Amino acid sequence: MIVNNNEGINKSQQPISRNKLLGVAGVGWLFDAMDVGILSFVIAALAVDWGLTPSQSGWIGSINSIGMAVGALVFGVMADKVGRKQIFMWTLVLFSLASGLSAFTTTLTAFMALRFLVGMGLGGELPVASTLVSESVEAKERGRVVVLLESFWAVGWLLAALISYFVIPTWGWRVALILTALPAVYAIYLRWHLPDSPQFTVKAEAKKRSVLQNMRDVWSKKYVRSTLMLWVLWFTVVFSYYGMFLWLPSVMVGKGFDLIKSFQYVLIMTLAQLPGYFTAAWFIEKFGRKFVLVTYLLGTAISAFIFGNAETLTVLLVSGMFLSFFNLGAWGALYAYTPEQYPAIIRGTGAGLAAAVGRIGGIFGPLLVGYLLTAGYEIGSIFAIFCGAIIIGVIGVLLLGKETKQTELE
Repeated sequence: MIVNNNEGINKSQQPISRNKLLGVAGVGWLFDAMDVGILSFVIAALAVDWGLTPSQSGWIGSINSIGMAVGALVFGVMADKVGRKQIFMWTLVLFSLASGLSAFTTTLTAFMALRFLVGMGLGGELPVASTLVSESVEAKERGRVVVLLESFWAVGWLLAALISYFVIPTWGWRVALILTALPAVYAIYLRWHLPDSPQFTVKAEAKKRSVLQNMRDVWSKKYVRSTLMLWVLWFTVVFSYYGMFLWLPSVMVGKGFDLIKSFQYVLIMTLAQLPGYFTAAWFIEKFGRKFVLVTYLLGTAISAFIFGNAETLTVLLVSGMFLSFFNLGAWGALYAYTPEQYPAIIRGTGAGLAAAVGRIGGIFGPLLVGYLLTAGYEIGSIFAIFCGAIIIGVIGVLLLGKETKQTELE
């Protein structure tokens, strides 16, 4: 049931049902995930087609994260000025146009420039989408609904793996990118009639506040503990996620499997993301946000260590599936937890800043893998670094995090 806090709101702004809101927001989330998922396979294909070095391949993933950092900061701040829905629309338009155009590039420079714009749209959309949904759902089911929204990411990754497996080897990476960009137009159409957040529409004073005032308030005495915790958590989670997952197909190739086999195995690992989300969605309202974050992040760290040091196909596949299961479940909890730390008037700014800091981690993760591989380091040693980063995030949640299960948003 959507919160009915809509006095003085015109008909076009009337709340819609929870399931419709989840579906409309989720479809866009799905196409975003398809693009990010496709990128990991495209990087492996480009390395062959354009003869890229590991360092150059790492920069493709990192430029995407640089764009996401900028987008999360800029659009997160703007969401507190012009509303969640407007930003929700703008970011998807930017993302889909840049993604489609990247399919026609012939140079690494042009491809990376467009990937920066794709990243801006994606980085801005994700925290704003979770904020919009959080503000539109009752406290008793808010966490579950946001995690279910995040579960569309797994569907998108699965479709990306399917497209990569069946399309890239036969028709090439360009066709795969076009296939991910075109359906996003439909998501734009769906969002056209989406109402804005009921909390934002009754906060006219938000438009009178300056951007700098909102940023200062995020670090005010009341919220400094939450902000510090979120920044540490976002940085470590995004650093490890993009460092590991953007390199999964390439890691498989490095372990001796051909490109098509590598795509097939990553597809199998991707299937484990869905139960990861669904179990997290159930646990998050039963045991709380901190429980899910700590448990699933520890599971991620253990799985990553085993995956990096796996020497047989069975261990590689099983640990890879657990890595997907735990890591994506933790992501769902992260997106549910973040908007709950702030009041409506600075919620977009707080979530956007945290996501932007996280994306800085996403810049260094893929670069680190590329440079360490070039320097001759083993995959096991590289993945151990990501394990350590995740443990730091867990400590941050345990020491600084507060439980927000079923609490009403300010």
